[in-house]
Amino acid sequence: MAKKSKSKKQQQSGGTPATVALTDAGVPFTVHAYEHDPAHPSYGEEAAEAMGVSPDRVFKTLVADVDGALTVAVVPVAGSLDLKALAAAVGGKRAAMADPAAAERTTGYVRGGISPLGQRKRLRTVLDDSASGHATICVSAGRRGLEVELAPDDLAKLTDAVLAPVGRT
Repeated sequence: MAKKSKSKKQQQSGGTPATVALTDAGVPFTVHAYEHDPAHPSYGEEAAEAMGVSPDRVFKTLVADVDGALTVAVVPVAGSLDLKALAAAVGGKRAAMADPAAAERTTGYVRGGISPLGQRKRLRTVLDDSASGHATICVSAGRRGLEVELAPDDLAKLTDAVLAPVGRT
């Protein structure tokens, strides 16, 4: 199988589709890179520890299936996703975690590096409403060991996210 080459813009900026999307939108953001440890049990907690950022400000991107439609949930790494609340937030009845292969294929990112930004196919997105309590939050920049820090309002605007209480501690 042929490996997909990076776009000219990605090659020039050394970025990912997520950082390219942020740059194109003119949104201020900071990139945080760290050495990913494949043995770490949690991608999100690893990111928080490596960056020295409180886990309630680092958000993980999860892909769920809500009534047959893939949906992105962005929740703090310190907690978990409330699937019933996610379904309710998008007017659905049932939600379950998506098949990891389907999530990777649809977003264009690998598990542990799925970003809510710059996805191959734009999915409806729900951002946990706790994000609005922070000036900035961190989300995956599109690969393991790379995070972007940005204002939650900017993330919500760029992803057309619904803000709802979908995370639980």
